[in-house]
Amino acid sequence: MSGLSSILFTLVGVIIGAFLGFYFTKKKFEKEIKENPPINEKMIRAMFLQMGRKPSEAQIRQIMKSVNQNR
Repeated sequence: MSGLSSILFTLVGVIIGAFLGFYFTKKKFEKEIKENPPINEKMIRAMFLQMGRKPSEAQIRQIMKSVNQNR
């Protein structure tokens, strides 16, 4: 009986730990995405303008395509 209850408590602990780990990791990931959104076309335009260049739409589309392929 003692061995069976020990295994049962361990199994319940692992299940609860996995659930809590998943929940808190998901919350942390959502917070990071909210605080640091993925790059978008507006950000690419701003980077080009900071470098003193005026980007064409083709360049912006090419960079967005490249970023999306590497995700």
